[in-house]
Amino acid sequence: MRTTLFLVLGFLLAGTQVKMNAQRIKGSDTVLPIAQQTAEQFMEINPNARVTVTGGGSGVGISALLDKTTDIAMASRSIKFSEKMKAKTAGEDLVEAIIAYDALAVVVHPSNPVRQLTREQLEGIFRGKITNWKEVGGEDRKIVVYSRETSSGTYEFFKESVLKNKNYMSSSLSMPATGAIIQSVSQTKGAIGYVGLAYVSHRIKTLAISYDGEHFATPTLENAINKTYPIVRPLYYYYNADDTEKVTPLMKFILSTEGQEIIKKSGYIPVK
Repeated sequence: MRTTLFLVLGFLLAGTQVKMNAQRIKGSDTVLPIAQQTAEQFMEINPNARVTVTGGGSGVGISALLDKTTDIAMASRSIKFSEKMKAKTAGEDLVEAIIAYDALAVVVHPSNPVRQLTREQLEGIFRGKITNWKEVGGEDRKIVVYSRETSSGTYEFFKESVLKNKNYMSSSLSMPATGAIIQSVSQTKGAIGYVGLAYVSHRIKTLAISYDGEHFATPTLENAINKTYPIVRPLYYYYNADDTEKVTPLMKFILSTEGQEIIKKSGYIPVK
């Protein structure tokens, strides 16, 4: 067993305590809350286990996995072709596991009278084609667009699903984390942004969204599960196939009934 700066990870399996290296999880800020909560519960069940969880964004997590500075990368987008090629060049075989799903809520300032938008209107706003709220039934007020930074899986997914892979407007304000978007939108009357469903609070207002121009749905756990809300994405754990034995106990727990219940209570959509 290799020596690390971390403590030894232990888990109970078939009544026998097995010692393994500590688990390091890094990446998506969207996945961060459920990664922390499931890791804490896993360590409570297995007192000798040591799991460290840090954020930084999906791209940061996958990069750390490829550099072997983390054992598991959490991501709110699927791995890119360039990342797959880097792994292949390094002789690494990466395993992808969907651990949950998440609805992406479009949020505005609580005082904004606009209640709903179509996908086309969202595309127009985030690409800079629609610049005033009066163009979509709101007040005569300039639209201030907040987005995540380019290393964020949330940024990538919103671009793919809502903008249909077209570029964001160059003047959008890039935020380093979800909390920064919530704070900025809550303090700016003309603001619009997007956050994971679990981050929604009274400080911001969510909008009903339609992809067909007729059926609008609000971002709720129920609407995400029954698939009436359209902006839903899978959340991933990636790890090296060589580490399968090491990460299996933790993976089994997060995909277990108990682990998935933690995910649901946290405002995310369970896999099963």
